[in-house]
Amino acid sequence: ERAVTHYKTLETKNGHSLVSLRLETGRTHQIRVHMAYIGHPLLGDTLYNKTPGTFPRQALHSASLSFVHPITGEPLTFHAPLPEDMQNLLT
Repeated sequence: ERAVTHYKTLETKNGHSLVSLRLETGRTHQIRVHMAYIGHPLLGDTLYNKTPGTFPRQALHSASLSFVHPITGEPLTFHAPLPEDMQNLLT
């Protein structure tokens, strides 16, 4: 089925990149599959990354999430800072 992910590199340091992703579709494992397909698998992804490295989990974080409330119709947006363990990858 159709799956569309838009990406932009925000920062690169120490061999790692901070990437902004915007999904048009919501397929299972979409981000992980698309990033691996373009040759940039997620650090810590043991399924789609042939060399997942030593990061103890998938280096995947949702910085913001927006949607329209299904009952009230109110647009909602939530933000979350980058976790410390992921910030440390870029320092």
